[in-house]
Amino acid sequence: MAEPRLKTHIWVQAQVRLLDVHSIPVAVTKRGDPDAGAVLMRLLRPERKCLLVRRHTRPDGSSGWMAAGGGGAMDDAAADAQIAREIWRDPDLWVIEVDDPKERYWPDRSMG
Repeated sequence: MAEPRLKTHIWVQAQVRLLDVHSIPVAVTKRGDPDAGAVLMRLLRPERKCLLVRRHTRPDGSSGWMAAGGGGAMDDAAADAQIAREIWRDPDLWVIEVDDPKERYWPDRSMG
């Protein structure tokens, strides 16, 4: 059974607030559809590598996160190119950048 979904802009606001509380820099670099836009997160990791993750719906209807752009860490230029492709495919996409070299944050996971 599909889980109820928050409107995207509410989910984004909650993540920004969570990151702010934990002193992790975050920026919403592209706003998409406020109600049902997809979300792409650019997680800045150690050694200035980026990990792109996108929210998806699992076969059981629950939501999860999967690597975008072939998975794995990439440099800034490759991440920028992948983000541009994702926006071209989905103009309603939200893009959020999280500067987290200590890898403390993962979307939808509790941050003790």
